[in-house]
Amino acid sequence: MKRRDFSLGAAALLAGAARASEQVPPPPQRVPLLVTNATLHPVAAPDIANGRMLVDGGRIVALAGPGQPLPATATPPQVLDLGGAHVYPGFIAASSTLGLVEVSGVAVTVDSTERAPISPGARALVAINPDSELLPVARSNGVLTALVTPQGPAGGGISGTSALVQLDGWTWEDMALVPEAALHVALPSLRLADEVLGPQLLPAADELRRFAAQRLRLIDEAFDTAAAYARARAATPTLPRDPRWDAMAPVLRGERPLFVHANELAQIRHALALAERHRLKLVIVGGADAPRIADVLRERDVAVIVGGVHLRPLRRDEDVDARFRVAARLHAAGVRFAIARAGGAASERNLPYEAASAAAHGLPRDEALKAITLYPAQILGVAERLGALAPGRLASFFVTDGDPLETPTQVQRLFVQGRELAVDNKQIRLADKYRQRYEQLKPR
Repeated sequence: MKRRDFSLGAAALLAGAARASEQVPPPPQRVPLLVTNATLHPVAAPDIANGRMLVDGGRIVALAGPGQPLPATATPPQVLDLGGAHVYPGFIAASSTLGLVEVSGVAVTVDSTERAPISPGARALVAINPDSELLPVARSNGVLTALVTPQGPAGGGISGTSALVQLDGWTWEDMALVPEAALHVALPSLRLADEVLGPQLLPAADELRRFAAQRLRLIDEAFDTAAAYARARAATPTLPRDPRWDAMAPVLRGERPLFVHANELAQIRHALALAERHRLKLVIVGGADAPRIADVLRERDVAVIVGGVHLRPLRRDEDVDARFRVAARLHAAGVRFAIARAGGAASERNLPYEAASAAAHGLPRDEALKAITLYPAQILGVAERLGALAPGRLASFFVTDGDPLETPTQVQRLFVQGRELAVDNKQIRLADKYRQRYEQLKPR
């Protein structure tokens, strides 16, 4: 994100032009589709064995069990017999850099971060590379939708606005489901006590504390300025416009949530104070310490997007599996939550295994599945379109030979808005290529 406001940079586009995904987006669904002989997993309702699902116009029309009728269609549907396979709604990556980062170690392919610490006008959507090779990789393991999120500058700040996109389309306009989903703020680390910093950072302790305090002031002042700007424009509509504060106006009006990236207890408390002062709709992203303040989060109806399960504990005295149990503890406390990844875009395909690890550490299995389908859709305000198999929802689903939270399970087919996409990607092709090499090397 090399430029601010409406253009986040051409780096990702240049990278895509050099090496683009070979997959061609299919046209919109024109013929109804009838899925039969399948175990349907609606997520928001009980499973349907030997079920049928009717899809038309890119949306789910109806689900039915054995002997239950389905509505008629104007055109005879194409019948897809799945032979007893399983059907799940597409997974939702609730915090991702898909489309903004191709190779994290190659700067020209990274377009996720603005240089300025206060960049509310930055829009992730316009920087997304629809030809990224990483989109088919994530898609082939069931991740069909992502909240593409601008990353906070070093030391914290206001990062810009995220976009909810489907992982298929010719352009970022085609991919967009919610072009401007949330405003993102990254807070600086506030665990800066001498005993926490350790001997290497201790000489710079005072400077680090001053820097963190300065960044917090910048963030707080930006919200104060945006609020004053909104009041001034309401009183005098002819005042000159400022794209930075215009971008924050929907958040201050409560029309768009504020996602604060915070793991530490002090960071979460600061986010709560900021939200209370300006009456903001707050969502915590990260939330390693969220269980420590779960009662407050539940009372204020603040949702938490658990930013990664496969992570080390935040503190030396915590159990080694502390991060694995965050989701279970939030669930037990009645806090709304979802599970996302904390790694780079290249490993977004591992999202279901993050949920599986949470399930292995106390989170009920059904809740783990909802944490990457229904719950992120609810937090993002799109539960009427995504997150479950139900009439009226977008027909974005995938077919497996078993439980998608288990690593041996294979995704056999996938659909985005009723259009079937190939379960293929660069990594699969490379694996097939080198498998042949070793077959050739076997002694005859």
